[in-house]
Amino acid sequence: MCSINRNDFRLLTAPMMDWTDRHCRYFHRLLSPHARLYTEMVTSAALVRGRQLRLLEHSQQEHPVALQLGGSDPAELAVAARHGAAAGYDEINLNVGCPSDRVQSGRFGACLMREPALVGDCVKAMRDAVDVPVTVKCRIGVDEQDDYADLQHFTETMLAAGVEVLVVHARKAWLQGLSPKENREIPPLDYERVYRLKREFPGLIVVINGGIATVEAVQAHLARVDGVMLGRAAYHDPYVLARLEAVLYGEPLPTREDVLRRLRPYVEAELARGTALKHISRHLLGLYQGEPGARGFRRRLSEGAHLPGAGWSLIEQAVATPREAA
Repeated sequence: MCSINRNDFRLLTAPMMDWTDRHCRYFHRLLSPHARLYTEMVTSAALVRGRQLRLLEHSQQEHPVALQLGGSDPAELAVAARHGAAAGYDEINLNVGCPSDRVQSGRFGACLMREPALVGDCVKAMRDAVDVPVTVKCRIGVDEQDDYADLQHFTETMLAAGVEVLVVHARKAWLQGLSPKENREIPPLDYERVYRLKREFPGLIVVINGGIATVEAVQAHLARVDGVMLGRAAYHDPYVLARLEAVLYGEPLPTREDVLRRLRPYVEAELARGTALKHISRHLLGLYQGEPGARGFRRRLSEGAHLPGAGWSLIEQAVATPREAA
């Protein structure tokens, strides 16, 4: 098995369905050379039974990048993990946190918090199948799990299965009555529960996730846990990743225009292979978040990217818009 470096899990971007595709990850990598990037969740069934190995496509520039899998069949997850490792992913992460109805119907995601022994079996099967790290992303609990003891028992089971990295979304999930969106907003955040987990399991690499949006918040959490995973903040305000690089790693802070210039070869190569600009540009909409003219930048891209023949010139035009409005 590969040894795990604690520093590799200091800054992470969350796996987000319909958001963190390969285009998003490439863009995030330009903003953050050090962040560990995660794919959207891919079901083990899609890879094993559906043979949709195209879902594993990614650029070599994305590394370090982790594949997040969803499933609950240890044997199937082992095969899916092998596919991921063979495709070059640096880590396999098991989803034990997604609360959507579709995920629950497949007996995976957050509902697995109720079955720690099964999750342990899944982890063991994947660890036996691959040499890259196998990690778990979970919630602090689901539904009636109100006691810290439930999270404690889950964590003990993960450690027994060989888990060295646990990413914890510091909200409980309500599997009935709340939508996935509401489950990201309504259950209260309980960071202290995650801090306690780190205190009681000091050898475990604990990464905190949920509601973290600023450089200052990241720094505060890093004083208590090993790593921070950014979700919606990294997507809606991606330049925060560049700010974090400067503060945490001493990287020079690029301008937004510098980042886009470095993205241009990728965009043009993707356009040449038939990718529509809209599939890339939708991930850029938040780049000028909080800046004068940000709305004009978003509008220019949103209105033009879906048109036939849309190309790099549209992005240049959008970049010029905030300058004019500043």
